[in-house]
Amino acid sequence: MKLHNLKPAKGSVKNAKKIGRGEGSGRGGTSTRGHKGAQSRSGYSLKRGFEGGQMPLQRRVPKFGFKNPNRVEYKVLNLSMVQELADRLEVEALTLDLFIESGLVSRNDKVKVLAQGEVTSKLEISAHAFSKAAIAQIEAKEGKAIVI
Repeated sequence: MKLHNLKPAKGSVKNAKKIGRGEGSGRGGTSTRGHKGAQSRSGYSLKRGFEGGQMPLQRRVPKFGFKNPNRVEYKVLNLSMVQELADRLEVEALTLDLFIESGLVSRNDKVKVLAQGEVTSKLEISAHAFSKAAIAQIEAKEGKAIVI
């Protein structure tokens, strides 16, 4: 075996169709494009979603839903998480900066404290929002819920 003897495997290489080279070639005339219609013409390009004049899918399916542009997304912290953080850091006043440093929230998050879990000590908690039940639990232990 030498380099000048190498050939591809039999049947693995096919010749490209020679289209539009006259009637004698068998592929002249319409050049395999069929008769008439947009796809037979030069310059034709299929528009995205076009279904040949049939009502396209994105127009057959009804519009759905609504996204409120004024919605405020809060990062939720439960009282159990807040109490755990207070015990770990041994502090009574929990501010937004403490939540950020501990990795519970990021700098751009708005924080809402919810009442899941229990407060076992007097805490002063600063956040953007509180649930009514959370405020009741915090104040029951003589703590403060400060809205930023």
